[in-house]
Amino acid sequence: MEFFKAVPLGSILTFVVALIVGSQGSRGGFLSIFRAEIYQYEFWWSWPLFFAGTGLAWGIMMLQR
Repeated sequence: MEFFKAVPLGSILTFVVALIVGSQGSRGGFLSIFRAEIYQYEFWWSWPLFFAGTGLAWGIMMLQR
């Protein structure tokens, strides 16, 4: 159950960090930040950052059990 709670937190963390780093013109090195487009909406995204943020949130929630 903690994993399903951690996914939105990982998404929010990814969106905020990728927006800040990507809007400055950087790719973030290992983070591989790219501009994604869904229909007419564009936003910055990073899969490695999403997995790391979700794992971090999941670990913190598991520690609080």
